[in-house]
Amino acid sequence: MMRYGTDHNLSGPMPVHASARRTGPFFGAIDLGTNNCRLMIAAGTPTGFRVVDSFNRSVRLGEGLRASGRLAEESMKRALDALRVCAERMRQWPLVHVRAVATEACRQAANGREFLARVQHETGLTIDIITAREEAELALESCSPLFRQPEQLPVRADRGVLFDIGGGSTEVAWVRIDPERQTQTLIGTTSVPVGVITLQEMFGEGHGPSYETMVSHVQEYLNGFENVHRIRREVTHGKTRLIGTSGTVTTLAGVALSLPRYNRAAIDGLTLPGASMVDAIGSLRRLNNEELADHPCVGSERMKFVLPGCAIFEAIHRLWPVEDVTIADRGLRDGMLLRMARDHGQRSGKGRHTTSRHATPRPRGPFGTYATL
Repeated sequence: MMRYGTDHNLSGPMPVHASARRTGPFFGAIDLGTNNCRLMIAAGTPTGFRVVDSFNRSVRLGEGLRASGRLAEESMKRALDALRVCAERMRQWPLVHVRAVATEACRQAANGREFLARVQHETGLTIDIITAREEAELALESCSPLFRQPEQLPVRADRGVLFDIGGGSTEVAWVRIDPERQTQTLIGTTSVPVGVITLQEMFGEGHGPSYETMVSHVQEYLNGFENVHRIRREVTHGKTRLIGTSGTVTTLAGVALSLPRYNRAAIDGLTLPGASMVDAIGSLRRLNNEELADHPCVGSERMKFVLPGCAIFEAIHRLWPVEDVTIADRGLRDGMLLRMARDHGQRSGKGRHTTSRHATPRPRGPFGTYATL
């Protein structure tokens, strides 16, 4: 039985958009991570959901957590400010269900639950701390269609590695693929306690020799998972997919494609040679901080964290050198919305919300469309 968070009855007026009078039901999903606070609001459709509003802000909630073991007051204030925006945006829609989750920073912090009680008091939002296992399951749910065979790959894969590079941890899932039924089953998951913020705080911003130190540090954690599942042996057979979902991999894809600015429609679902991703890392490593801040696919907010993220990617790719990498610009919010839409469809008897698969988005208006194939 899937577990869902509490429905939120946000106080105050709820003006209804004109489009809301014609469509629905509407769902909201919040992902409060170590680095970012993200909101997505979507309308359920017979085959999935359609995004109607979204919000993303860097809050660096986990900044300083490694040293103190606690969430810092300034970090909590940044997160609260972002969550107030989320709450206000959700008041604009007649939401039938909301789920809000927190991940590694709140899992690890001694005052994580205390902070979420404060969030509920000040914003009306109830946020659940989810396990690393559920985090991996939600990522798999959102990325499920990307495990299907790209046309340029002649060999049908029967295994997959899905990784999600976060601010405070990196989730890795080892997946069995059934290419005939187009389904995926989790074989095992691991949560590596290093993310872009923790690596940056441990080793700096990744310029010079510290970069290789970062790569080695991450590989030490991955080796235990490798020893259990022998993934590298499967990779040598040429039937393993590698799928990454995070700001790091989408940034690397943008750099590899020489995009003048980040373009989600050009990135999500794209499969690139691993060598192109590694070349993109080389390009970024040759830049200083000022140049990284000016880079159209990086920017000043992510400048400090981009090379630590690259080190995590490179540790994964060196250990499991799959020839091609599939890029996913989707994550926990997508997985939560798919679950809510499916559950609502089953309870109401309307539509067929019985699959976790949704397609690579086709742009529609300012946000985009998600649907099953």
